[in-house]
Amino acid sequence: MIKVNLTQRIWLAFISIIVLVGLSIIIIYPISIKGTLTEETYRIIETEQIRIAYPLWDLLNPRSENEFTNREAGAVGHFFIYESPRRPPEGTPPPREVLQEMAQNAYKQEVHRGRYEIQYGDATVFYVIGKATINEYPAFHISYMWDTYRDQMVNRLWERLLYILLLTSGLSLLPAMWLKHYLRQPLIILGNHLEQIANRDWKEPLKWKGDEDFQRLSDQFERMRENLNLYDRAQKTFIQHASHELKTPIMVIKSYAQSVKDGILPKENMEQTMDVIIEEANRMERRVIDMLYYTKLDSLKEESPKHEEILFGQVAFNIEERFRVQREDVKIIIDGANTRLLCDREQLEVLLENLVENALRYARDRIWISAKSNDTEVVITVENNGDPIPSKDLPQLFNPFYKGNKGKFGLGLAIVKRITELHGGTPKVENSDLGVKFTISFANHLKPSTNDRNK
Repeated sequence: MIKVNLTQRIWLAFISIIVLVGLSIIIIYPISIKGTLTEETYRIIETEQIRIAYPLWDLLNPRSENEFTNREAGAVGHFFIYESPRRPPEGTPPPREVLQEMAQNAYKQEVHRGRYEIQYGDATVFYVIGKATINEYPAFHISYMWDTYRDQMVNRLWERLLYILLLTSGLSLLPAMWLKHYLRQPLIILGNHLEQIANRDWKEPLKWKGDEDFQRLSDQFERMRENLNLYDRAQKTFIQHASHELKTPIMVIKSYAQSVKDGILPKENMEQTMDVIIEEANRMERRVIDMLYYTKLDSLKEESPKHEEILFGQVAFNIEERFRVQREDVKIIIDGANTRLLCDREQLEVLLENLVENALRYARDRIWISAKSNDTEVVITVENNGDPIPSKDLPQLFNPFYKGNKGKFGLGLAIVKRITELHGGTPKVENSDLGVKFTISFANHLKPSTNDRNK
């Protein structure tokens, strides 16, 4: 397939239009114009025939300037033949073979006036036969004209039409050149910005003022550039935070290992020293797992979710059993265990794990986990009776690597937000009458029954 650029497409489009118009004229014009001029030829012949038969016709119907011009364009001949073959023709009859055919048509004619044509040599003769009376003898008045008039008119019209077509084609180049310039300029600017983005340089904004369509395109490009800029900053921030978070346990492990190698125990004995190394290794492992899972959630945006129908209690009681031993002074209360959910079970477990783990760090003695549904949405809440969160921290809690007063790594709530978004929902945190409340809401794709609703 031949590849053409925008300029070539514009020229091809205009040339195609001109060619189509030209072909249409060449095909349709000869048929229509010849028919029209043939009709005009017969009209001129009939008018001349009437003027010969009725001398007062010009007084009753004066000739217009246009008719006079048309009449002079071709000469009309006249002669008469009688119904009786014994009487010779009057006027200027044509050659014998033509006269015979005209006479045959006259004798067969039943109407008062009829139109005919005959080929003679390389030309066509148009003639009209009208019934007449000469000295009380029945006769036929035959008027004729050669096709010279029609052909001259066709040739003149063709000549003028050719001039018009050439002039129109020449003038059409002006809008083609204007359109090429009009389309090319913004596309060149857009192409330059795309080249910059391909080179990971998306600092320069694109603002186009003018045509509404190009302005909308520039706005869409600008949104793309801003999103890429945000993604780039987030990626750099993620790497910086990850490096910082991993650097501390690595330094501790390295320093303790070097001390053991040098025969110096940082702790009282070897067992306590190894416990510190193992604890820091576990912290580093946990952070790596969180980072891998957080980046994994990004890739799941492009995949179809693997949702299944589950009971909320199946996940909630499992979470309660696992975290109960971490703080025996905190009681975890579950409400709405029979609420049916359509979700990814593994992701829901991770979501509740992070919310409950976060709540355990701040709760005094109570954590409430609940779920309820209606016809349109499912709402999951995790609430603790700890101290309220400062207002300035509330909008930032779901940002990656943002750590509160007792935060550990800063990815737990970011993972909660990402999982909620994968389910088409939104997370929310607020200070409540009891303490701090996290709310997760997403669309309900099941039809809840009366038993499923927990209010």
